[in-house]
Amino acid sequence: QVQLVESGGGLVQAGGSLSLSCAASGLTFSSYAMGWFRTAPGKEREFVAVISWNGGHTDYADAVKGRSSISRDNEKSMVYLQMNNLDPEDTAVYYCAAGDWVVLTSGLADALERHAYWGQGTQVTVSL
Repeated sequence: QVQLVESGGGLVQAGGSLSLSCAASGLTFSSYAMGWFRTAPGKEREFVAVISWNGGHTDYADAVKGRSSISRDNEKSMVYLQMNNLDPEDTAVYYCAAGDWVVLTSGLADALERHAYWGQGTQVTVSL
């Protein structure tokens, strides 16, 4: 079955950096766009970043644009999220997802649940 396993979360001070990784298995990785999403305490899940199947296209939420970078390695079936200049507002559980580009960028919760694969998440906590 499809498995997405995130790693790299932890506690970091504001202004610091973090690199998240997601290892995928059980799917033809290079056929899927990959995305990162996050759920902050008391908030709904929100889009963070997405990368196309071949890495040729990326998109970012305004909240992280300019200080984050998504990348992938199709040979290793891995997707990464580098986040810099972290702020306490970035505190959340971060999830990686595999799916179609349109689905991952749709913002539609139902479509995301039905038509994407999800990892279990990794906690990122940013302290002052």
